[in-house]
Amino acid sequence: MERKVRLIPYQVIAEFEEVTEVPKGVELIQAPELWGKTKGKGITIAILDTGCESSHPDLKDRIIGGRNFTKDDRSDQTIYKDYNGHGTHVAGTMAATANDLGVIGVAPEANLLIVKVLDKQGSGQYEWIINGIYYAIEQQVDIISMSLGGPADVPELHEAIQKAVASGILVVCAAGNEGDGRDSTNELSYPAAYNEVISVGATGLGRQISDFSNSNEEVDLVAPGENILSTFLNGNYAKLSGTSMATPHVSGALALIKAITNQAFERKLTEPELYAQLIRRTVPLGNSPKLEGNGILYLTTIDYLANLLSAEEKREVLNV
Repeated sequence: MERKVRLIPYQVIAEFEEVTEVPKGVELIQAPELWGKTKGKGITIAILDTGCESSHPDLKDRIIGGRNFTKDDRSDQTIYKDYNGHGTHVAGTMAATANDLGVIGVAPEANLLIVKVLDKQGSGQYEWIINGIYYAIEQQVDIISMSLGGPADVPELHEAIQKAVASGILVVCAAGNEGDGRDSTNELSYPAAYNEVISVGATGLGRQISDFSNSNEEVDLVAPGENILSTFLNGNYAKLSGTSMATPHVSGALALIKAITNQAFERKLTEPELYAQLIRRTVPLGNSPKLEGNGILYLTTIDYLANLLSAEEKREVLNV
């Protein structure tokens, strides 16, 4: 039997031809407060998704390349066009360019590597995902972002993720949208349920946990995932909801965190150290950890990192 993975179900709320604003989710996690220090320049995020509309005015300057692992376009590896819209939307939340048009992403100067592992229907084989992860490792990306999932615990997928993390790559995944709003039940989606992955749940823009967000002990944190405005097909924009929309907020935030800590500590932090820096930038919301993990992403929680002066202070912050 052919094993399948899919887009985590999401909802298209509305579509727009023109907008000019900083999306509310980007503001909520305090990303603009860090742009004076960095906008993610030099950091590369691999997006494993449905591809991307490379010609979109807010994305065309961010994309550095990619590869198609699906059967779309007769399996031509050089064509990673998005026919679905999902991949284009998450790309915009991560890194839409600051061009005074449309929207702006969390890390508007980060590089995007487009790894198409889901077809135009939003479905894919586990083999495509696994090959996409190994491709991202070969390209020496900093972050892998996956707003996808499936019910099966596939050993080969887990092994690929472990190798990515061992290579110093942060792997961020959507927790899933099968939740019922209760912490008494567990809803598991893979690869988010693997311990090595940073599993992201969703909140509304009012910071309440989204009823659809999966709950389990592997949830690491939550981010805005309802009515998220970002880039979409045909040069347009759309508001979508789902943990898929929360995930790119965290991936983009990690690009900012990595850029800042590279400067502050004058070396590249390890994957566990960067994870610790992410978690230090969360604020508990008062829910069960199975619903919110360590809390909601809030980037200014320790925004003094770039200005640390002494080695003793650095060691204290790095006490993981």
